[in-house]
Amino acid sequence: MNTPTSDSPSSPTSDPKPAPIAVPNARQLLQELQAKFPVFRDCLPLAIGIDKQLLSRMSGLDRKPLRIALGIHTHSLRYLKAVARATTRVDLDGHPAGEITAIHRAHASDLLKERLQRQAEQRRQQRASEALARQHAEKLGQLVEKFGRHK
Repeated sequence: MNTPTSDSPSSPTSDPKPAPIAVPNARQLLQELQAKFPVFRDCLPLAIGIDKQLLSRMSGLDRKPLRIALGIHTHSLRYLKAVARATTRVDLDGHPAGEITAIHRAHASDLLKERLQRQAEQRRQQRASEALARQHAEKLGQLVEKFGRHK
């Protein structure tokens, strides 16, 4: 006589919270957000507190992957460029949701400059490394030619 009781795990009323949306990682969640909301797809400057709007619209959404997805999105080059030149933030529906302060625009510009400088330095180091590898290969080829066995 095992009948479910109201506090039984199999009872539908035992867990009033909706189950978290099954999103394996933040990148997949970001892709879902981009598919569902044009403001993400178009990289428009997001309203402050957009995470609360998303949590209210997408019931069962887990906060941790959402925060990571928002971080990925808001630190992308495309988003930083949009914030650096825009003056208005938008909500999930694309409606104006406040001004972008000069401080926020300057911060986005600074992050953008730092990122581009870091990428340029990485490219320079990569080219230098490739040149050194070519020189090493040439020198090795010369040594093989000079001291290799000739029949």
